[in-house]
Order: sequence, then C-alpha cells, then structure tokens
Amino acid sequence: MNMETESLGGYGKDRTAADFVQQINAKNAKLLACIMVLGFISYHGILHLQYGIDSCKWLLSDGSYKGDTEWQPYGCMMHKYTLTDTRRCFRYLAFLGRHNHFVFVGDSRIRQLYETFLKQLDSNSKTSSLLHEAKLENRAHTDLSFGDAQLRLKVQFIWSPVVNKHMSESFNDWKESGQPPSVIVAGGATWSIKESNGSQVALVEYTKNLTTLVQAIDVMSKRRSRVLWTLQEPVNAAKLFPTRSMITNDQIDLYNKAAIEILQHSKAELWSSSRLVAQGNMDESDDGLHLSPLVLKHDTQILLNMYCNDHMNFNDGTCCSSAESSTTLQIVTFSALGVCLVIALVMGFRMKYQRWRRSHEYSRVQTDENEPVESKDDFTEIMTALGKLAIIMGYFYLCDRTSFFMKENKYFTQVSFWLPVGYVFALGLFFTEDSRYTKVLHRDQTDEWKGWMQLVILVYHMTGASGILPIYMHVRVMVSSYLFLSGYGHFSYFWHRGDASLVRFLQVLFRLNFLTVVLCLIMNRPYQFYYFVPLISFWFLMLYVVLALPPHITSTSADHNPLHYFYLVIKLVGLFSVITILYMSEVFFEKVFVTRPWKALFVTTDDDIHEWWFRWKLDRYSMSFGCVFAFAFLLAQRLNLFDDNNHSNLFSPGIALSATLASLIGIGGYTTFSFLCRNKQECNEIHSYTVFVPIVSYIVLRNVSGVLRTRYSTFFAWFGRIALELFVCQSHVWLAADTHGVLVLLPGYPVLNSLITSFVFVCASHELHSLTKALTPYAVPNDWKLALRNVVLFLMVLVPIGVRDGMF
Repeated sequence: MNMETESLGGYGKDRTAADFVQQINAKNAKLLACIMVLGFISYHGILHLQYGIDSCKWLLSDGSYKGDTEWQPYGCMMHKYTLTDTRRCFRYLAFLGRHNHFVFVGDSRIRQLYETFLKQLDSNSKTSSLLHEAKLENRAHTDLSFGDAQLRLKVQFIWSPVVNKHMSESFNDWKESGQPPSVIVAGGATWSIKESNGSQVALVEYTKNLTTLVQAIDVMSKRRSRVLWTLQEPVNAAKLFPTRSMITNDQIDLYNKAAIEILQHSKAELWSSSRLVAQGNMDESDDGLHLSPLVLKHDTQILLNMYCNDHMNFNDGTCCSSAESSTTLQIVTFSALGVCLVIALVMGFRMKYQRWRRSHEYSRVQTDENEPVESKDDFTEIMTALGKLAIIMGYFYLCDRTSFFMKENKYFTQVSFWLPVGYVFALGLFFTEDSRYTKVLHRDQTDEWKGWMQLVILVYHMTGASGILPIYMHVRVMVSSYLFLSGYGHFSYFWHRGDASLVRFLQVLFRLNFLTVVLCLIMNRPYQFYYFVPLISFWFLMLYVVLALPPHITSTSADHNPLHYFYLVIKLVGLFSVITILYMSEVFFEKVFVTRPWKALFVTTDDDIHEWWFRWKLDRYSMSFGCVFAFAFLLAQRLNLFDDNNHSNLFSPGIALSATLASLIGIGGYTTFSFLCRNKQECNEIHSYTVFVPIVSYIVLRNVSGVLRTRYSTFFAWFGRIALELFVCQSHVWLAADTHGVLVLLPGYPVLNSLITSFVFVCASHELHSLTKALTPYAVPNDWKLALRNVVLFLMVLVPIGVRDGMF
C-alpha cells in the first residue's frame, strides 16, 4: 500500500529521472508563460492607450454572435436582466433619489425598441394594453408615454422619423429643462431615404439638421444625461415592400457615415453595436425593414446593462461596471509581499555579483562548473518564494480585480464541451506508460484519476455546462471522488503510519489552505468562495479527530489486539451519526456553524450560510465512504482475498468477470439515473447516498485487470499532482469575474485565446504548487514546539483581521 495517496495535491517526493526532466521542462514553460504575460500586458496597455478602458464604449460599439442567438459584446460580460432584475435596478436607483427617465426618439424601428423596453419593465398586461390601444386608435405615428411612480420611472416615445426642426426643438427643450432625461435613444434615416427617393439633397439636409443637435447633446451630457445615437440597422432587400425599394444598404451606410462624422466629436455616444446585432439576424425580419424579436431583446439588454450594471454589481455583468476598489487589507498584503520581492531581488543580484567576482578570482584554468556553488540559506529561500508569490498574485489581481484584461460570457454548446473533453482524453491515452507500482489505487493511479477529473471539471466550468443535468451530476461524482480519495488516503496513512501528531495535522492543513488564504487576502473574497478547500479541510479535521481520539488504532495495534477492529467500527459509526444529526436539522446546523469566531469561515460575502449548507450536505458522506472503503479493502487484503503484489489480475476469471459486469451496471445505473431524475434538487438528494456506487465501480474496473492496474497516463498524473492549485486558481486567471465569465488575453480569437490562457494558468498553478511545497517545512517545522509557535504568530496576524471583519 503506497502511503503517498494521503495528500490531495500530491506533495510527494520526486521519484525518477523522468520527474527531473519534467522539472526542467516546467521551468522552460514557466519562463515562456512569463514572457507571454508580459507581452499581453504590453498589448493591452497599447490598446487602452489608444481606445481607453471604457467597457461602456465596448458594449455600445462592437460584439459578435456566439452561435445563432447569444450576443457577446466586445471585451466585457453582459448580464441577462430578468423582469425582477430590471425592476430591482430602478427601485434601487429610485431609493437613492434618482429619477429614471428614458426617451426614445425616432421612427418605427425606435418605436419597436420602446415597446420591447416596456415589456421588460412591466409584469402585468398594462403596457401591452396601452400599446394595443394605440394601434387600434391608429396612433402608430404619435408620441407615447409610460410611468411608474414607485420606480420613479418615466419612459417616452417621441415620433420623429426625420431629423428635422421637430427633433431639434425636442432636444432644446430637454436642454433647457431642470431635469433632462436620464437616457435618450435617438436615430432615424429610413424615412428620409424613402420620402426623398434616396436623393443626395435629403442626405445634405440630414447632415445639416444633425449638426443642430450637437450643442444640446453636449449641454445635457454635462448634467449626467446619456444620449445614444443609433446607427441605422441594415435592411433585407429581398423582403422589402416595393414602396420601400429605395431604402438600400448603400443609402443607409451614407447616412451612418454622416452621423459618425458629425457626432464623433460631440458628447453623443454612437450606438453601433445595435447595427451589428441586427446585421446577423435580418433574415428573421418580417418585412425586411423592422427588427426581429431577438434583435430587440439584445438591444434592450444592452441598454439595461449600460444603465444598471454599475449600481447592481452582478458578477456576470462587467460592461459599464467600475472595477472593485482595493481594501486596506489588500494594500497591506501587497505591500508585505512587495517588500519580500524587493529583498529577494536584492539577494539574487548579490549572489550573482558574488559569483561573478569569484569567477574572476579563479583566474586559472578553473571553469564555472568547478567553482563552489553558493547555496541559499533559509531566509533567502523564503524571500525568493514569497517574491515569486508576489508576482503571481499581482497577475491574479490584474486579471480579475481590474478592467485591464477583457472578459467574456460563458457559452455552452454540446460541441464546445465534448470536443475539448475528447482532445484531453486523446492526449491522456497517448501518454501512457507502465507504473512501477502494482497495488490497488497506487500513487500513479490516484494522480491520474485526479488529473483527468480536474481537466473535465475545468472544461465544465469554462463552457458553463452546469445547466445540463446529466453533465452536472457526473461532475458532482468527480468532486465527490476527490473527497472519497482524500478519506481513503488519510485513513490508510493513519492505519499504517499511526502518525496523528500535531505536526502532520498542521502540515496537511497548510498544504490545503495556504494558497486559498493568500487569495482571500489578495482578492478580497471570503474563505467560502473557494468552497472545495473549506470542504476538504473540514472533513480532514473531522477524520483526524475521530482517528486521533483514544484508543489509537493502527494496523500494529489491531494485530496485537483484535478488539481494536471493533473500536474502529464504533468510531466510524460515530462519525456517520454526527453527520446525520447535523443533517437532520438545518436550524441546528446553522447554530453550530454561525457561532463566532469560526462563522467567518462558513459564510459568504452576504453573511449567508446556505452555500456552505448546500456544499456540506451534498458530499456529507463522501469522505466517510472513502474511509469505510479503505477499511474494507485493508481487511480484504489481510484476509488474502486478492493479490495485488504482481501484474496479474486481482481475482480468478469468473470472479473478475462478475466484478466487471457489476461495475459496468453500477456506472451505467448512475448514468441512467442522471438522465431520469427531473431536477437538480431531486438529483442532489439521492446523490449523497448513492455516489459511492459509481466511485467503487470505477475503482474495480480500473484495478481488476493487471494490465490496466499497472499502466497509467503520465499526462493525467502530471495534472493530478497540481489538482488542488488548478481547482483554486481557475477562478481568477482562467475564468473571470469570480468564475462567471472567461478571461480574454487575445480578443477576437476564442480558440487561440483559450489555449494561451490555459497555458499561463497551468504554469501559474504549477509554480504555486512548488511554492507551497517549498514553504511548508518553514511554516510547519518538524519540531512541534516551533510549529506551535508559528500557529500562534499566524493567530496574532489573524485576530486583527478578524476583529475588523466582525469575527469576534
């Protein structure tokens, strides 16, 4: 039984020459990643110098379709406002004393936008009846108005299809009013083209009249009014009525060009993305002129994102949203890491200088290889590690706490999910080799298991596949498998080594939590945001308490006193009983976990315990299942029910075939269940009790054959060793906006961007894994007194932070 399975992140010692080669390759890869990051920082810096960091401008100017129906603005994320979200936004702004006044000025296409905007606002049929009455009374070409006193909301439509004196007077009236509209959406050209039969004179008149609007627009913008001039959408010539045949896209382009030339130097905001939205969907237009419902829906969402995002702080709405301001704690943390970086650089230059001096002093035949190499002392190694950490955390902050790099919404299709999964498994199967281990669940095999599961989970998160129930349930099994393996590994370690010391306990907690604690300080996120780390740390703590309590049971003690097997069963039954008692009453559960001072470890930013309750109950038995499996496996091994000391099959052919069939039925049964259950809530309730079936089935399938058991994928195993860092880091440097979007380093090339961000993300995760490994012996020395001293020092730092955040 290999004892290296106890750690989730795989912090074992390097074992072979192949590992040494991998280290060299990893260093080269990290160097390349650093160069790429510097290149993209320079690239985005140049972009921002030229165009500015204005996500509102990105929202209103550019974008493209993902698939056939999803609109993606250029460089930022667009929240999908529901009716509830929309009313909440206006209610909040009304509470702040703001008057929400929207005016739509233009022709029938602007009127369409006005009507769709109203439907987004009103939950009853009031707006529909008003619009229906207007049509019955033949008031299609008249002004319309809608108001809601509770929301301090007024929405108007001004019929002004031609840019003329009437439109100019309206703008001047708003300019002179004490409270101009919050947002004015104006536009028009098709009537001018139609009425003039596309004459040049009408275009000149349009340009002249548009000039008269500039002064009013500039004055209103100084009073916090936003004026959006919509560039005219194209038409579908094949569907146009004969009376509109003169409205061509060439004519529309001329009018748009004139509008850009006149308004680009004014305070008006040119809304060109509306034209792009329509351009990709004019085939759905009923008459070739008016806009389809899908286009109007996207235009309305663009307006709401522009107006509300900076006030509502939706995680998936970064367009027009200001970057999160830095807290005092973030500044202090960065300052401390910055000091470490400066010290590390000074020491590095000093060592280089001393080495250079020595090389000149050995002026004879001696070469650099023969010179004594100055080894780093402990202080230098610590400062170097923390200096590297400072650089990586700076990149994390730049990616996810600023608007420097762009972000995009996730987009799911079956192809976008299954294609990368297929590529990953093809690579994994290609890089396979014989393992030097033959045991069931040996180190290489568990690393491989963690690796392929982690890669699938990454694809799942990047593509936003959580809405697909069967995929969601299988990913839940993968998360449960991590906890199962952790329970199996820790139990096996305790059983064979009997090491329940304080030092080991602190070392495991440090390895699991170091990166997460640093990210909490740097990224200003609660501990519960990185939900997997609190989950696995909690279950390790529970398991440690159960196994460390007297009587202390190990394989040696059980050999001398068989009664210890009974004591161990009682301990495991007690563990299951405590879990069940906590689960039976959510009120009792909350009282336990919202008790100060540990409340801060289990609540979200909104001081809510329900996220922890959901995660806890979903996998409440997973680690315990791992312990029970380990116990049963060790007993079976002791009773010689199978032999895994060689490359042969575990069982006789008949038993092996039966076990294989049973395992296939177990996995197939769970897959069938994931397709048949009706909703996530129902699936999750059953999942907690049945998750061990597919996990144990996979273990049997993977190990029953000697050939399969003794071969493994080096590709997957490499990722498995940094699985914890990959799980934690994905939130900020691969995904974006707290996992709600995708980071964009190279806009316009989604596939290439995914490859680049993935490469940098993996290199950063690998380096953080190495830094954690390097700092562990200094943070938790083997001397328990020194380890306890460091715990006290950590608490001395934590207490002021806790007092500020209300922990005590």
